[in-house]
Parts: sequence; C-alpha cells; structure tokens
Amino acid sequence: MTDPAAGDDPAPVTGVVIGVDTHKDRHVAVAITPLGVRLGQTSCPASTTGYRQLHAWAGGFGPVHAFGVEGTGSYGAGLQRHLRAAGQVVCEVNRPDRATRRRRGKSDPIDAEAAARAVLAGHAQTSPKAADAAVEMIRMVKTVRSSAVKARTQAINQIHALLVTAPAELREELAGLSTTQLITTCADLTDTTDSTDPGDLADAAGLADLLAGPTALARHTLAVLARRAQALHTEATQASALIARLARRAAPRLLQLFGVGPDTGATLLITAGDNPERIHTEAALAALCGTNPIPASSGKTNRHRLNRGGDRQANAALHRIIVVRLRHHAPTRAYMARRTAEGKTKREIIRCLKRYLVREIYQALNTPTAA
Repeated sequence: MTDPAAGDDPAPVTGVVIGVDTHKDRHVAVAITPLGVRLGQTSCPASTTGYRQLHAWAGGFGPVHAFGVEGTGSYGAGLQRHLRAAGQVVCEVNRPDRATRRRRGKSDPIDAEAAARAVLAGHAQTSPKAADAAVEMIRMVKTVRSSAVKARTQAINQIHALLVTAPAELREELAGLSTTQLITTCADLTDTTDSTDPGDLADAAGLADLLAGPTALARHTLAVLARRAQALHTEATQASALIARLARRAAPRLLQLFGVGPDTGATLLITAGDNPERIHTEAALAALCGTNPIPASSGKTNRHRLNRGGDRQANAALHRIIVVRLRHHAPTRAYMARRTAEGKTKREIIRCLKRYLVREIYQALNTPTAA
C-alpha cells in the first residue's frame, strides 16, 4: 500500500477511509468510501482491546486506504502506534476550522467524519510522529528537566525575595554572596542559640525554637528553599546527562554540527520525531520550525512576511545556535559582514541564517548513520 503522506501528491484512494476522533476514554470512528459515501460509525474504548476492535471493524468494510486520526500526539498516540504496527497508513488530522464547526456543528461523529474527508480530499497527508524510540524517551526526560529548572528558578527567586524583608542581622550575614554561595550557605543555616535543627518540626524543642521569633523562622524557611533548590539542581543535572546520551544515540550527526548542543539538538529531535523521513523536504522542515517566509503578495505587491507559526521551541533552538555561530563560527561571521554591507538588518540576516541552518539539520537527520 502506498503511503499518501510519502509525497506531495496524494495516492489515488482505492479503499475505505477511516476517520477517528480521539478522547481520553473512548474513540469514535467513521468510515467512508472513496466516493465519500458514509458507511457507518463505531465507538471503542481507548485501550489495547479497543484498538483491536476498531481495527477489526474497519477491516469489515474491505481494504483500508488510510486512517485519519485527530490528536496523534495526545489521546490518539496509542491508537496510531497500534495501527502503524499493524501495517496501516495513518495520517495526522488537524481539528476542523471554526467556520466549518459553526456551519456544521460539533459532535464526535461529525469530527470523525471530517477527519476521514480531510484524508479523502488530500488535505491531511502528514504521517504522525512514531513516538516509539529514542526521541520519545528524550521528550519524556526533557519534560522532567524543564520542570526541575523552572522550580529551581522559582525557589531561588523566593530566597531573594525573602531576604529583602528578612531581619537585618540575617541580611547582613548573607549579603554579597553569589547565587551559588547563597544557596550553599542557606542550606546549612541552623539556629545559633541551640544545637537542635530548626527544620525538625516533629521535635518539640525544634518547634519551640522556630516559634521564638522571625529570625529563627526566616533561617528555617531559607534552609528549606535552599535544600529544595539543591535537590532540583541535582535532578536537572542528571536529566541533562541522560538527554545528551539519548541524543547522541538518536542523531550523532546532528550533534556534530557547529553550535548544536545536547539541549538544542534534543529540542530539534522532538520536533522531527523518531521518524524524520516523514518530513519530505527541507522546506517542510523549515515550515515546521517556522523559518520559511510566507507569501503575502496581492495585486502589484510582491512580498513575503515572517512566519510566526510552526514549533516555537524549535525556532528558539535555531536562534540559540545562530547566536553561538555569530560569536565563534568564522563562515557565519563572514556572512553577517557581507549581508550587512548589502544593507540587510541583523534581524533579516538571522532569519536567512536560520533557513540555511535548517538545510544542514535536514541533511543530518536524513543521512544514514553507520552502526
């Protein structure tokens, strides 16, 4: 069977098309013929048993051309993995636009039928991310790292905020310390009037010391926040090491590009997915990253505008790589000087560099790697 997402021109529809509207607990599917005639609908639980039921139900209408599935990156992830493992073609379908929903209404069968018709019309040709190998593992670990970094930053900000209104003797004791020194010092804060740790709330003596005055309680609060920041720093460091190891396994050629580190490389890999071959051209990858110029011509006006869509995390990763190259990469610095002499602004030059960088990344992702 030919994958309709394998090229720009969709393959002729010769079998039944199934559209699926996915939800947390149940999925609703609608089948239509190649001529658009509605054959029927079904509902199944969002479980392995339900996936088998839906697959068997679809096969009852004859050969299946493709499944159009909404939410392949969320509630439909399990279904699309099951169907791909069974050798079926799966197309990622976006939800209907607002105008269509206002005109036709909103229900699960209506959305499922709209998904099937999007595949039939050739509007939905994109293969979903496989989410079954190293890149999916990177995505999971990166979620842990991002939350740990965010919580650590919040804890450090709270320490600084508490010091603003802390008792004068405590502020003077901690004045002039860098952030790292401040966290280390605060983590070791104890009540100077007693050897009992003021952080031990279960101990009667420790609790009494905490309630003695604002200074003791401020020490306790700062110690709790500092120890939390230290634990989160350890958690983020371990996650970063794991991300780097997984990224080297998934795409070693990508990390060999100048300025591409484990973190930016992991972000770009998450955008491409475990099956980067689903992105057919470098122009498609540029559109996915929001770095392709959008035509905005009308009448005698011929121009392009900035693409503000796409994956903004990937776009930010490209920007960080370009910033590194502008500082340390001689060819990039020479390009900047040449285009500046031509009258281009720095922003325009960075946009051009992002587009060229996407070309390098596309080649690195689609170049076979020796075992």
